[in-house]
Amino acid sequence: MKLNEIRDNDGATKNRMRVGRGIGSGKGKTAGRGVKGQKARTGVSIKGFEGGQMPLHRRLPKRGFNNIHAADLNEVNVGRIQQAVDAGRIDASAPVDMSALVAAGICARDRDGVKLLGVGELTTKLAFTVTRASKSAIAAVEKAGGSVTVEFADGVSARGKPADAAVA
Repeated sequence: MKLNEIRDNDGATKNRMRVGRGIGSGKGKTAGRGVKGQKARTGVSIKGFEGGQMPLHRRLPKRGFNNIHAADLNEVNVGRIQQAVDAGRIDASAPVDMSALVAAGICARDRDGVKLLGVGELTTKLAFTVTRASKSAIAAVEKAGGSVTVEFADGVSARGKPADAAVA
């Protein structure tokens, strides 16, 4: 066998049927779609339609509440930040905020802010500027000699006062 002799097996490929090309083609006029009506039209998909019966998604009760105003936060543990400091991805002398975490690859993208969580151990002195922080995270940072400033993206603290050391 040579490279110029390679071809598909018989019956492996099939030419496309050109529909709507005249009555003698076998797929003319209605182009294989039957006749008239909603489903004969292009671009129509009737998802969830059950022939007039009440669809399942409308029969089931609605449960719970979805707050459309809830903040979409990146949650970061102090242990993960310590790993990034050890790997040299975070500068310990610079303040650690959302842009520093995105640049270090800890957060994939900039959301509404960062919530600092206390899982893991922090040994490096760091200055954090975050949207929210748990009490255990603040304790871990202060134990290492660092500081936590809790503020929103517009510079107002979580308690509605100018940013100082509010806890959320």
